[in-house]
Amino acid sequence: MHNNKLVLSVVAILFSVMFSFGQNNTNSPYTRFGFGEINDNNSGEQRAMGGVSLGLRSPSTINTANPASYSVVDSLSFMFDIGLSARMALFSDPSGNETSFSGNLEYLTMQFPVSKWFGMSAGLLPYSFSGYDFHNNETKILAPGDTIIGTKTYFGQGGISQVYGGISLKLFNHLSLGVNAYYMFGNSANMRQIVFSDGSTPSIQENRINVSDLRFRYGVQFFNTFNDKHAVSVGAVFEPKTSLNANAIVTTLGVVSDTVTLGKNMFDLPMHLGVGVFYTYNNRLSFGLDYTLQSWKNAKFFGETDSLTNFSKIALGTEYIPNSIGRRFYERLHYRAGLNISNPYYQVNGINMPKNIGASFGIGIPLPQSRTMLNATLEYGKVGNNKLMNENFLKLTFNATINEFWFFKRKLN
Repeated sequence: MHNNKLVLSVVAILFSVMFSFGQNNTNSPYTRFGFGEINDNNSGEQRAMGGVSLGLRSPSTINTANPASYSVVDSLSFMFDIGLSARMALFSDPSGNETSFSGNLEYLTMQFPVSKWFGMSAGLLPYSFSGYDFHNNETKILAPGDTIIGTKTYFGQGGISQVYGGISLKLFNHLSLGVNAYYMFGNSANMRQIVFSDGSTPSIQENRINVSDLRFRYGVQFFNTFNDKHAVSVGAVFEPKTSLNANAIVTTLGVVSDTVTLGKNMFDLPMHLGVGVFYTYNNRLSFGLDYTLQSWKNAKFFGETDSLTNFSKIALGTEYIPNSIGRRFYERLHYRAGLNISNPYYQVNGINMPKNIGASFGIGIPLPQSRTMLNATLEYGKVGNNKLMNENFLKLTFNATINEFWFFKRKLN
């Protein structure tokens, strides 16, 4: 009972912190484009496996990427997953190098059973992040011997968060269906300022997007076990293209100042499709493969469809457990590794960006005499190119999956 009260207190505090500070765990100039950095909503365990999640069906992991997975939850368990991260990024271009550090709470999710065939999940997840602050100088020749220097400053902050709730039903012993409902809220602001060396009036423009909308994700998983040692699950998720309930405020300050609020039907969320397969041998060695597609090219952004492009991602991951029921501590450790490759969903100056590359590895540490698991994941990622800017980052994620028996009465001796 005391442990349960402690868990509830920690969860309440973390919810308060997350709502107070929001999510802003990036400092990348590339978050200037589109809605910023779109989060994949994978747990720490899944990130350690390169982002593999769509076919994953585990009673010890909350898999929000595919809502069909919730029905695997143990009928006596109540689970929480709390994640936080720290990120170090190195930016380099022809003018030099710069290093940045950022970090924040990542997510908070929970999962619980309604019956042996019906599971539910709820929590708070990020949808996108925006965060950057950089500048450059441009020299303009007005006449021989007469020049003016303009300093352009670009600044962005904010993000879109989402509260979700999902259900999952297990049917016919080998099929599970699920759906997530997300309430999206928040705003992101992008500002551009030009200051001239001759002291003339600077020019400032800010674009602010305010979001308040509801969307749905549908999931399915087929699963089976062969010869008691071979477990295979195949999963898929789908989100239809929808119009995003958002408004944009464009503010211009300078010689002429103006504020314009753009109407509805200016933004879309793309069609989202993902498929994945996950295989486990003898509860020890697992492999997973995912493919995800988002059709941003047909989605409106500020009323236009010329600045975004289709996003695709391939993820490959593995996990090894020497002996999940072993008596020795090191036998029950979880070792994970993964790779992924994706292309950005935005364009820069009308040109498609090179593919992003990611690699990760992690470890899961079970607590003694408990089903709670502490996880640490280290991710390496590469974004951009030498012509614009290279971004190389390391991201360290810690999460605790608290998995306790709550739904049974203790017998008194």
